[in-house]
Amino acid sequence: MFAAQTRLELVLTLRRGESVLLTLIIPVGLLAFFTGVDVLPHDTGRPVDFLVPGVLALAIMSTAFTGQAIATGFERSYGVLKRLGATPLPRSILLAGKTTAVLAVEVLQLVLLVAVGFALGWKPSGGVAAAPWVLLLLALGTAAFSGLGLLMAGTLRAEATLAAANGVYLLLLLIGGVVFALSELPGWLRVIAEGLPTAALSDGLRHVLADGDGPGLRPLIVLAVWAVASLGLAARTFRWE
Repeated sequence: MFAAQTRLELVLTLRRGESVLLTLIIPVGLLAFFTGVDVLPHDTGRPVDFLVPGVLALAIMSTAFTGQAIATGFERSYGVLKRLGATPLPRSILLAGKTTAVLAVEVLQLVLLVAVGFALGWKPSGGVAAAPWVLLLLALGTAAFSGLGLLMAGTLRAEATLAAANGVYLLLLLIGGVVFALSELPGWLRVIAEGLPTAALSDGLRHVLADGDGPGLRPLIVLAVWAVASLGLAARTFRWE
């Protein structure tokens, strides 16, 4: 039952043209564009080494937050979740299938983005020792963004979720440290940005993959707080119909 639901969620995700655009084409396009165009500050080092960690964070946000929020919001609006909840399929299996499908798409994204990064000359630091930190950051980021997506989809109307999810996506793209360093932001805006999950994930991955260090305590704490808070609120407020 779990495998069948996961397969269904994955097939439906890949059939949505806008989802493919959001989760695959946009991150790859941003990586290729900003690597080839000299617009980044020179103190960030090689553009590709700065960009790949940020674009990996953007890919996680695209799938776990924006894509999931929009798809789940419309499923709720159309009564799909209400009907599935009335079938022998447990709601826990439904949510587990959605989460596993998100993880499967993220694996596809990461493989593609890493391949494009290497083709553009990316040289990650840290070696094999960096893998556990990267996996931990990606897991916390997925939990945080997934909780935000389900919180939005479970409380707002589908149309409002569509507008809000895309708006938040654009905002976090601009101030989340994805393609521009947080040091380029005004002081007050930088303080706000440092508390956002996108900036925490971008910075953590950049510390590991670009600097060859650990992610630091701040990114881990920020992501953990967002994950616990968003998932807890989503569980309390999610409406199935």
